Amino acid sequence: MDTLTRIRAFIDVVDAEGFSAAARRVGKSKALLSKYVRELEDELGALLLNRTTRQFSLTEAGHTYYRTASEILKEIDNLADLVRANNSDLRGRLRITVPRTFVDADIGQSLIDFGKQHPELSLEIVSDDRFIDLVEEGFDVAIRITRLEDSTLIARKLDDFQVLLCASPDFVEKIGPLKHPTELSKISCILDTNGRSYSNWRFVEPDGSPFTVPVGGPIEVNSPLASARAAVTGLGVAPVPDFIARPKIQSGELVTLFDDFLPKDRGIYAIYPHRRYLPAKVRTFVDFLHGWFRAR
Repeated sequence: MDTLTRIRAFIDVVDAEGFSAAARRVGKSKALLSKYVRELEDELGALLLNRTTRQFSLTEAGHTYYRTASEILKEIDNLADLVRANNSDLRGRLRITVPRTFVDADIGQSLIDFGKQHPELSLEIVSDDRFIDLVEEGFDVAIRITRLEDSTLIARKLDDFQVLLCASPDFVEKIGPLKHPTELSKISCILDTNGRSYSNWRFVEPDGSPFTVPVGGPIEVNSPLASARAAVTGLGVAPVPDFIARPKIQSGELVTLFDDFLPKDRGIYAIYPHRRYLPAKVRTFVDFLHGWFRAR
């Protein structure tokens, strides 16, 4: 138990990036955490942290120990969660990484609703569009809007997802009828730089064969919300996530183009590391989101 206490202290200090911040986060004194880490280093016979008055960093041994010790402690905590689940006892912190688009859209309400239903859990929601290594950065679960690829992670689909091509009715009337997506290369388009092929849009022929169309236009932006606003004002054709586009389509602000040529290989997924004991808090969170989307 002493060793586990020391390991927890070490991980708390690393996660908080310092002794003072860790002391505030976990409610223990800085001196006590420092004592635990020093005892752990003595036990291992290796220096884990470089300490100065102004700097804090992990040694090479510290990096190695942190990665492995974090996973071991997670397994221990997950096993405890599994036992507690029989008593519906959910506690602790749940770290979630989510795309900004998800958080800012109406579907971001799902996270708030989960927090309201489970006030016993402390939610840390990190909004970030970069691809995050869940294990390396210590996240319990990720929400990803993507084409599912091979991975060592476990994924559960929450909902279907499409990127729709949208434009204002006035813009469509001005350019006239379009017959094939290849015509987009000669039309003003709004580029969302978040996309993997933001200037080469993906399509699928009716026979299933894929093709791309190079596009360009007056605006490049890394925000689907901004792309939708630009389309509404008549600046061109924009790729807009369906959960953002739907209200504007229903209101008549936007219309869609080439629906029959759009790929249907994407989804919204909850993704979490493969572990022997799945934490009850992760299972409860994923089940809640799955039900939340099904209900809507």
